[in-house]
Amino acid sequence: MGTKAPYRIQMDVIAADWANLQAVASLPDYAPMNLAYNVETVRQLEAALIVAQQTEDTILREATIIREQTTDAGWAFHEAINRIKTQVEAQYGSDSPALHAVGRKRRSEHKRPTRPKKTKTVA
Repeated sequence: MGTKAPYRIQMDVIAADWANLQAVASLPDYAPMNLAYNVETVRQLEAALIVAQQTEDTILREATIIREQTTDAGWAFHEAINRIKTQVEAQYGSDSPALHAVGRKRRSEHKRPTRPKKTKTVA
């Protein structure tokens, strides 16, 4: 366990590991040679996993709430800016140079529609 694992273990594997721990804990004569693998030591690792999962779940819930708040604040700000643009146009007029300051075109800068020229066909 000295190197960092390259990926996260899936929850179905962890569930199988929990079942295996329960099975080993039910063996009355289980006495490993390496004490790092006795039931109590592994239960401490299990407890650390449960605490880490609970912490992660809490942080993910908080991150979701913060993401929603950020999204709402962003939309509120964007809508306010759009209303400011409308107010600038209402106050200064649709052909005012002040419209450039808020990123809009003046009325006189828009191209006027042109009719397509008729072509004469020789019959």
